[in-house]
Amino acid sequence: MTGRILVVVSAIATGAFARPMDIRSPNLEASRNGKQRPPVMVPSNATNLLSKDCFVTASAVPLLGETSCVTDGEKEHDDAQTVLPEGTQWVQIDLGKEREIFAVWIWHGYEYACVYHDVICQLSNDPAFIDGVTTFFNNDHDNTSGLGYGLDKEYIETNEGRPLAVNGVKARYLRFYSRGDTETPQNRYSEIEVYGRSPMEAPSKNEERVPLRVSLPKPNFT
Repeated sequence: MTGRILVVVSAIATGAFARPMDIRSPNLEASRNGKQRPPVMVPSNATNLLSKDCFVTASAVPLLGETSCVTDGEKEHDDAQTVLPEGTQWVQIDLGKEREIFAVWIWHGYEYACVYHDVICQLSNDPAFIDGVTTFFNNDHDNTSGLGYGLDKEYIETNEGRPLAVNGVKARYLRFYSRGDTETPQNRYSEIEVYGRSPMEAPSKNEERVPLRVSLPKPNFT
């Protein structure tokens, strides 16, 4: 059965009259009833933001914005975004050198409630993403983007973004795919944050873990 959630966006947030958005997805996660997601737990010395102002490339020339918007630290709903054409597209972050990555926080466009399709997140030390690719999130349940069948769920975009655990995989490059959303075929990226540390030669098996805390942008609808 196709999942369906009816969302009413406030006129204050959209600058227009409130209207219902009929979000349909056969792969939508269950409602959390307003509860926040469980925190991503990372080693106490791996809470460093690695991606700020890192170099970003994309699969296509942006229709709006610059690729640098993805790592500029500005993630309010009315800040500049990177907008890519329709179809399966990606943005790629170069951390400059290999790092141990423990968490990623991603915000697509969230100025209205929508569900992004084929959100696939990968990392590698190969900038062409041919060799040594690790996929740590994939909600392309029917493989329409051709990168494999994903087991993760689609989700509604909000100011909370989507935190993802990576658990210490070593890589220099991260690539983030999408294939439009329930409101538009275009692909919008507000901000992506990558957290981790420099590689350790012999990390402890019993490292202290702490919840990763990040600064969230203001909500733009209720």
